[in-house]
Amino acid sequence: MMRNAAAIAALLGTATVVLSGAVQAADMAQNTPAPVAADAVSAKSPWQVRVRALGVIPNDKGSVNGVAGSDLNYSNSVTPELDISYFFTDNIAAELILGTTSSRITGAGSLAGVNVGKTWILPPTLTLQYHFTDFGAFKPYVGAGVNYTFFYNESTQPGFSNLKVDSHVGAALQVGFDYMFDEHWGLNVDAKKLFLDTKWSADMGGTPIAGKAKLDPWLVGAGVTYRF
Repeated sequence: MMRNAAAIAALLGTATVVLSGAVQAADMAQNTPAPVAADAVSAKSPWQVRVRALGVIPNDKGSVNGVAGSDLNYSNSVTPELDISYFFTDNIAAELILGTTSSRITGAGSLAGVNVGKTWILPPTLTLQYHFTDFGAFKPYVGAGVNYTFFYNESTQPGFSNLKVDSHVGAALQVGFDYMFDEHWGLNVDAKKLFLDTKWSADMGGTPIAGKAKLDPWLVGAGVTYRF
């Protein structure tokens, strides 16, 4: 009888130890933090920069007040450009582009062959973009925004003086894509249309003249993207 009681007590002690170990293991499993996904640990910075070679292609249209059949031409140019983007979400971003270039102004129509002068152009443009994220490394986007174009350092050809082109606020439309090689580096191709219709004035042989200049340029660029 005493032997049976001792055996039962030993068995109960063993069961208690096993049960206690199981309870401790369950508590440890509950208190151990779940593994964090690699993407959550290495969240992307919202900042991105691009450096592009930019072609500026104006629309050749304008006029001189009081001169029938007058028109104006503006030279194309290529210039370096920097843009800075901030991503509010994976899809929504704002982009500011910075660059400057020059354009030569010549007469056309009834003023064909007349060289008027040259002006420098600074067209900072701010756009709000939507980025498509369903195509892997290929990331197209569209955008729309506002442009403020400064004209400065105007110069004239013989026969003209005091050339002045008014600065102008206009709309901007944009389409482009990034092709990302890795998390940070990519290739960018971008096109913007600026709506730029302004006024100008000058002296021709001492006589004041004025008119309109409808540039409406395309800004077409390609370059390198870096996402911080």
